[in-house]
Amino acid sequence: MIDADVFHNQPTLTGERVRLEPLTPAVLIDYLATVDDREVQRLTGSHERHDPDRIAQWLATRRDHHDRADWAAIRITDGVFLGEAVINQLDAHNASANYRILLGGPHLNQGYGTEITRLVVDYALGTGLHRLSLSVYDFNPRARRVYEKCGFVLEGRLRDALYWEGEWHDELVMGLLADDSR
Repeated sequence: MIDADVFHNQPTLTGERVRLEPLTPAVLIDYLATVDDREVQRLTGSHERHDPDRIAQWLATRRDHHDRADWAAIRITDGVFLGEAVINQLDAHNASANYRILLGGPHLNQGYGTEITRLVVDYALGTGLHRLSLSVYDFNPRARRVYEKCGFVLEGRLRDALYWEGEWHDELVMGLLADDSR
């Protein structure tokens, strides 16, 4: 069991090329462009268009939720918004949570996802979490390779979990334990 307010003092995490800072409305324009990007929507299975006012309000409340951590991923060299990284669905009694990452289309295939995921995994396990899980669609082998490089292992498959452009796709469930090798 861990404290249900484990993310109350969410830090900024800094890697070699990426800085993860608490998510705020300061990134609203870039955030909206990212979540409304067609390729990002496909990779995340999102069918909705986003209301800018609702997203701005949502971004403004991230620091009020101590059972989750929401970061803006910023490229260190020029301050460009790359996407977001999130630890959510905290189960304090079982010391487990979910991880998700969202990168804008132009920032794919450049190693940012691996660096961001490693920063988040190290932080999450350092807070006392025992388990971190995620899901990825079967048509995204690039993301699956990133997760495997960071220590996640395939645990299961939710068959036909997403219907996208006339086809059914499986959702792959992956997990990482604190005592797994990374």
